[in-house]
Order: sequence, then structure tokens, then C-alpha cells
Amino acid sequence: MSYGLDAVDRQIISILQQDGRTANVEIARRVGISEATVRKRLERLVADCTVRIVAVPNATKVGLATVTFITLHVDLSFLDRIAEQLGRSPEVRSLYYTTGESDLMVEAWFRSSEDLLRFLTHEIASIPGIKQAATSHVLRTLKDGSTWILPSESPPCVLVVDDDPDFCEVVRIALTAEGYQVVVASNGTEALAAMRVAKPDLVILDIMMKGILDGVRTSRAMKADAELRSVPILLVSSIHHTAFADLLPQARNLAAENFLPKPVEIPQLVAEVKRLAHRR
Repeated sequence: MSYGLDAVDRQIISILQQDGRTANVEIARRVGISEATVRKRLERLVADCTVRIVAVPNATKVGLATVTFITLHVDLSFLDRIAEQLGRSPEVRSLYYTTGESDLMVEAWFRSSEDLLRFLTHEIASIPGIKQAATSHVLRTLKDGSTWILPSESPPCVLVVDDDPDFCEVVRIALTAEGYQVVVASNGTEALAAMRVAKPDLVILDIMMKGILDGVRTSRAMKADAELRSVPILLVSSIHHTAFADLLPQARNLAAENFLPKPVEIPQLVAEVKRLAHRR
């Protein structure tokens, strides 16, 4: 069974691409999850053949400075047999079926041009079904597969719903610095409309906006909507410090994943955003 990558998987892979020896504890610290979660996710990614953790040698450093790409035009009835035979050659690093003028492409590493000549005249020439071979010798490697980084998906989107523009701006700056896309709305009505367009991964929702319990009504509307009910909601409000505190439903009756009272420390808010956005 194949699993889709989420934002946490991509962060783990990116860290290991930079240094495959990074300990699970260090990965957990950087991503903001537990070491056990990192271990389980890695086990799944490896078992699913999504990643392989291997050592990639530097061709020049290991004495294989003659790096060559060989394109082969073959009799298609021999294609699989040719590929199987070439795949057993220790000099062959990569092997591809291709379209266009060639049918196979081979990346092979050799100690010298003499070894390349021997490979062409003895091994390639002896394989039945090969009609034509062309070689391209690598003069200098500018970028190879070991330095390629998995492209990131669109950054997670957080919708901040609050009628305090200063709060919205502080949160926007903090979350943007963490790699999130941030959309802002000033009340529940605007927020519900924005969700249809932005498709947020998390909503940070004030309570007292266009009405004392505007945020509560908005959160309930989200949970009643089939398209929005899976979006995590983080309520952030100063209602406990007002005369309207008794109007707030008890925690178990709030249609939200968590509640943080204002004033809230930005590091605490960011940490909670990371936790809830990953659930999405």
C-alpha cells in the first residue's frame, strides 16, 4: 500500500537528504515532534520504498573518474534481456528505458578511458540485439542526484480570523517566518467565505468579533459543513478577562481542537499551530 507524503514526512526527508546520519532525536527537535513519531514514520517510508537511506560515493574520490552516459538503440524484441544483462554489470550505476532516438540509457563509472573502451568493445558489442550505441563523456559534474532536494509542496495555509489588525500582523510575521502561508479575515462571515478559496490547513479563530460569540458560531458552522469539518480550529481569545466570560461554552462543548487565552506568547502559539497543522 502506498502512502501520500504529508508536511512532516517532507521535513524528515529534507533533513536526511542534507545529512543521512542525522539522529532521530535531532530530527524530532527540528520538526517539533517526538522521537518515536520520527522512528515510526521512517520505518513506514522505508518499508513503502518511498526512501532508501544509503551512502552515495563520489566518483572521483573512489577512483572512478570516467563517468559516461551510453544511449542504446536496440531491437525491441531483445529490450528486456539487454536491460537485464546490463543491469548485472558492476560498472553500470543507473539504467533507464527511454523514448526518442534511443531505447536505453546507461550511466556507467570507470577507472579510465581504457576501461570504458573495454566495456564498449567487449560487453556492449557482445550483447545480441543492440543496433547502435552512442557515448557522452562527463567532463565536469555540476549537480548530481545526491545534492537534489525533494521539492516542497505548497506551504501549509493558516487562516487567522481576528478583528485586531495588530494581532493578525504579529501572527502573520511569526508564521510566515516558519514557512506557512497566512490568510487573514476580520470576522466569522469573512472567514467562512475565505475558507472556500484558501482551503486552509488550520484556522486560528478569535471569539469576540462581529458579535460576542462570533467565533463560537463560526466554529460550529465549520464542523457542520462536510467540506470544512476536518479543518483544525485553534480558538484564541481574551473573553475570560471580560464580563462575557460566563457566555463561553464549557471546553467540552467547544467545536475546536484547542483554546488559548489571550494574551498568548507567540512561541506557544507557533508550537500549537505546528501540532494542529500536522494533524490536517
